[in-house]
Amino acid sequence: MRKLIALFMLAGILFAPVFAIAQDSPTVVDDEIVAEEQSFHQVVKEKFIEGDPVFMTPVLVCLILGLAVALERIITLNLSTTNTKKLLAKVEDALASGGIEAAKDVTKSTKGPVASIFTQGLMRYSEGIEMVEKSIIAYGSVEMGRLEKGLVWISLFISLAPMLGFMGTVIGMIGAFDSIEAAGDISPSLVAGGIKIALLTTVAGLIVAIILQLFYNYCVAKIDSLVNDMEDASISLVDMLVKHKLTGK
Repeated sequence: MRKLIALFMLAGILFAPVFAIAQDSPTVVDDEIVAEEQSFHQVVKEKFIEGDPVFMTPVLVCLILGLAVALERIITLNLSTTNTKKLLAKVEDALASGGIEAAKDVTKSTKGPVASIFTQGLMRYSEGIEMVEKSIIAYGSVEMGRLEKGLVWISLFISLAPMLGFMGTVIGMIGAFDSIEAAGDISPSLVAGGIKIALLTTVAGLIVAIILQLFYNYCVAKIDSLVNDMEDASISLVDMLVKHKLTGK
């Protein structure tokens, strides 16, 4: 629930410039303003208006929501990162000094999916090493699902943004041909203006998809890194438990 509220708050903050665009948008641009060098914000605002807010707003919404989910995933994934070497050293020291219960205390006090997997494995230690391995594999799949949570929404917005852009382009082209039909003559300025406005939505959709794709690839790479750490650490934990069981006899 807290994450959902945070996402909506972040979306509201990012969406605020859209309302400013709608309120500030001039209907007539003076020659003096055009002559002056425009800032990046002014250029974006101008192109947003030229592309028709009716079609550009859904593309912008995809960007805002996609960024909100991506930022939440990036923060969560970075918080899930654990120094596995340090954790393994602590667990090994705890096993040598206090046994399984001491090792459980170490893993329970450590955040992250690796520590959670360790806790599940240590809880099944009394049932044998094979049960420990099965528990680690099963809970590892659960943790992997938690890490990948939300990626499907980023993927959806990556696919949806260009589609919305293409739809705006097609509708804009239809409008341009309707204008030609109504005028009864092909005017180069009329055709060029209509095509320019129509293509702006496609450009916007592609830009949104590219931005979200970068965040998506980062999240996937981070998840792969965490999964590799979990697998390597799990193998080390099993070896450690086998060693502890042999020396404990």
